[in-house]
Amino acid sequence: MRAELTCEAFETSKLLLKIDVVADGAEALAFLKRQEPYTGVDLPDIVLLDLNVPKIDGRQVLATIRATDSLRHLPVVVLTSSDAELDIVESYRMGANCYVTKPVDLHAFQAIVRSVEGFWFTVVKLP
Repeated sequence: MRAELTCEAFETSKLLLKIDVVADGAEALAFLKRQEPYTGVDLPDIVLLDLNVPKIDGRQVLATIRATDSLRHLPVVVLTSSDAELDIVESYRMGANCYVTKPVDLHAFQAIVRSVEGFWFTVVKLP
C-alpha cells in the first residue's frame, strides 16, 4: 500500500523518474543482484528501503547491499514507519545514507516523499 502512495507522490514530480517496486526483501536483493527474473535491469540511482518488508527484512537487505562490492556505492534511504531510536542508530551504523520516518497523515507523507526527491535528485550529485 505505501509503495503505491510513494509512487503516486513521485508521479507528481517535474522530474522524469523510473521507479521499480518489489514486493519483499528477497525480491529486492534479486533485483539488485540482477538475478532471475531481473537479469539485465539497470541498477537504481537510489534505494528507498522499508525496514519492515516481508521474507528478508530491510536490515538484512541493507547489510547485504553494504557487503556487496557491486552495490555498496548505492545511496540507501531508509523510509520506514519505525521511529525507534535503536532502528535509527542501527540503520546508520549499517551504512544507511539517511533515515526518514513515514508519517501517518497522507499529506505529510507526500511532503516527505517530495523532500526526499528534492534532496536526492536535485541537490545531491549521484554517480
